[in-house]
Amino acid sequence: MRLNTIFAVLIASSLPLIAHPAEAKKSINVYTTRHYESDQKLASEFEKKTGIAVNIVQIKEASQLIARIIEEKDKSQADVVITADVGNLWRASEAGIFQPLASAAVKKSVPTEFRDPKDNWTGLAMRVRALAYNKEKIKPEQIARMEDIASPALKGRVLVRSSNHVYNQSLAATLLAANGRDAVVGWAKGVTANLARKPQGGDTDQIKAIAAGEGDVAMVNSYYVARLLDSKNPAEKDLMKNTAVVFPNQKDRGAHANISGGGITRSAKNVAHARQFLEFLVSKEGQEIFVSYSKEYPVRADVAIPAVLKSLGQPKLDLKGLSAVGQNTPEAIKILEEAGWR
Repeated sequence: MRLNTIFAVLIASSLPLIAHPAEAKKSINVYTTRHYESDQKLASEFEKKTGIAVNIVQIKEASQLIARIIEEKDKSQADVVITADVGNLWRASEAGIFQPLASAAVKKSVPTEFRDPKDNWTGLAMRVRALAYNKEKIKPEQIARMEDIASPALKGRVLVRSSNHVYNQSLAATLLAANGRDAVVGWAKGVTANLARKPQGGDTDQIKAIAAGEGDVAMVNSYYVARLLDSKNPAEKDLMKNTAVVFPNQKDRGAHANISGGGITRSAKNVAHARQFLEFLVSKEGQEIFVSYSKEYPVRADVAIPAVLKSLGQPKLDLKGLSAVGQNTPEAIKILEEAGWR
């Protein structure tokens, strides 16, 4: 952690954040579920440029973050909320914890598809849902579409996170937009029937399981793959030795894209500074820091994609599906539960 930036890292949401009145005019409190080096670097650079300190409160789950702000009401000390996945941003917006960004700089910097239509939040970084696979056991044409992992030919070979995770819920929501309920019910049941093991772990754990021979194909976000390929740890690089990645649905709607994003809370005490912080995050400098450290895609078109990420290919993206995630998520959750995907 940078000593010249104030970091109040509170893992449990029950712990209070201490703010000193003398510092209130020159600081902001950021509640976040992200835990990446890029975010610490961004906070540090923002303080250097503006003299505004960033107090970061790390909360493990988006549901905990939203619940905490709702409980705190007007007494909440959060000025900015940052979380991964448009599904979580939609939930936070529906819970009424945001106020409009009202930022011309954000509107100019971030394409419409990565911003809330109601101006409650903006995307900050993008990732793409890909399929990692064992090069010796799977041919890329077998998994050319996300729908293909439900094929009976992959019985006992598919690795996934829990259906309770927002990544899977948002993906299913985009499939609803593309294919309709009956098709997604069949897909979810097919994936469940194809599981190599009980759903567990994160995306890196799925890649580890492929390397260990526990399964042959897994859904993973692009930045997890890029980090392993770019790792200075030989053991992490070895995980990708016999593993490759395909971006699905390149001949139709495109691969599922998602974002991390942020907004200003309705109870923010330092609205101007909070807006200034979000504007910095979507500035060209801020975006370059995001992608160089986290290996995510920028939301700005004028920022270069990291070479290691570019080496995976430049996928066609399903941005129409992204806009449908919020309204489709409740139904997607029901379908995943009905399919027995735990």
